[in-house]
Amino acid sequence: MKSKFMLRSGAAIGVLIAAVSAAPAALADSTTDVGPATVTLGGFLAMETLYRSRNEGSDIGSTFSGIPFPSTSTAHTSELRFSARQSRLSLLVQGNADSDTHLAFYGEFDFMAGPGSANSNESNSYSPRIRNVYGTVDWDAEGVEFLAGQNWSLLTLNSHGITPRNEVPPATIDAQYSVGFAWARQPQLRIVKNWDHQIWLALSVENPQTTFAGGPGGPAAIPGITVVNTITGASEFDKAVNTLSLNHVPDVIGKAAWEPMIGDSQPLHMELFGIYRSFYSRVLVASPNLLGLPAGNGNINVSGGGFGGSIAYSVLPKVLDLQISAMHGSGIGRYGSGQLPDVTFKANGELAPIQETMVLFGATWHTTPLLDLYTYLGQESEQPKYFNITNTFVVPNATIHGGLGNPAVVTTGCAIEGGACSVNLQKESQVNGGFWWRIYQGRFGSFRFGAQYSYTKLKSFAGVGGVHAPTDDSMFFTSIRYYPF
Repeated sequence: MKSKFMLRSGAAIGVLIAAVSAAPAALADSTTDVGPATVTLGGFLAMETLYRSRNEGSDIGSTFSGIPFPSTSTAHTSELRFSARQSRLSLLVQGNADSDTHLAFYGEFDFMAGPGSANSNESNSYSPRIRNVYGTVDWDAEGVEFLAGQNWSLLTLNSHGITPRNEVPPATIDAQYSVGFAWARQPQLRIVKNWDHQIWLALSVENPQTTFAGGPGGPAAIPGITVVNTITGASEFDKAVNTLSLNHVPDVIGKAAWEPMIGDSQPLHMELFGIYRSFYSRVLVASPNLLGLPAGNGNINVSGGGFGGSIAYSVLPKVLDLQISAMHGSGIGRYGSGQLPDVTFKANGELAPIQETMVLFGATWHTTPLLDLYTYLGQESEQPKYFNITNTFVVPNATIHGGLGNPAVVTTGCAIEGGACSVNLQKESQVNGGFWWRIYQGRFGSFRFGAQYSYTKLKSFAGVGGVHAPTDDSMFFTSIRYYPF
């Protein structure tokens, strides 16, 4: 009996290895001609699960900066959810105006929107949302492409040139990707020029928004000084939940890419980019006020920005891919997956861009044509920007500790449930890994199964007594996806 069991087990393992190692069959044809245009359908149906060791109250997209600290009760509870919301549908329409001019429209949608009426009690009725909707015009002879609409930000890493639909988000199941990944999806106007498909230059103007540091030192901290930095959403926004920053200058991004010919291929992709940002607020100064400033109201503009770069290298073609990207600057937090803030406040109410560095390393091993293993290591960290002033408006005098990373804030109770804890995040670090297995790939589409584990650690700036407040979260995800096209 034992020998029969061993033989059967060996045979089963052999069949599994053979199946995983087999070359994939041809996929179903997803294109059709409609008049002069070619239409390509894409997307997938997803059934996914997530487990977190600390309860964020998030769906399949994590809130890395929102991992609760032990001072909150939710930090002592875990979280389990099932989700189909990452299911996706895409449509690509392409046509030629002439032999030199090529037109394309691309739309991509999922169900990650959460209107006020959505909940998980009974119907689980969540709304479709735009991921990308844009049009492009390519002029071959000039090597120029123009893009208008909502797409991945120009600073997002590409796998080839600076061309749409070649972006390289981490292969994670987590819809927030990886800490250290620089990206956004937003409306923009972009123009790209290439030389012999080896060198690309691009310029993009993109929709601006600003994120703000919470905690002590907010706009209401200084007596006599009021900062207007946000507005409640009105027409076409949900007034109950949408708060918009004041912005009147777009984010401007420039990028260069180079793919040298090595032998008869281009396995190396390199990028450099820079970004300019403008932060905008209105400061109302009363008389008297804590700083002795003259009374009056005015708009204040403050500039920020940064630079970065990426390298994607196919070390062994179709076997091992490596990538590394980094970004540094002031006021760039909204472009990181960790969502650290862009700006904080000075004592006079002026916005103060926060210096930040983000970095991400990734590796993908295509172990067989049907099985991929991946891992990512990322970090986002900010520098302190704070102030201390004596509040002469009260007796006895008290000191106001403002801005980000002030060493006088109380962090001593962050490790105790219900303790006093004023957290200013300094650093987010993460390591994750997982796999994607193409269970079936053929003329009926493709079935894929994936699993992912991630460990994320947050660290606050040091407070009273030099105490840093840490917290962490272990997360586990699974995904079953059917690609019909």
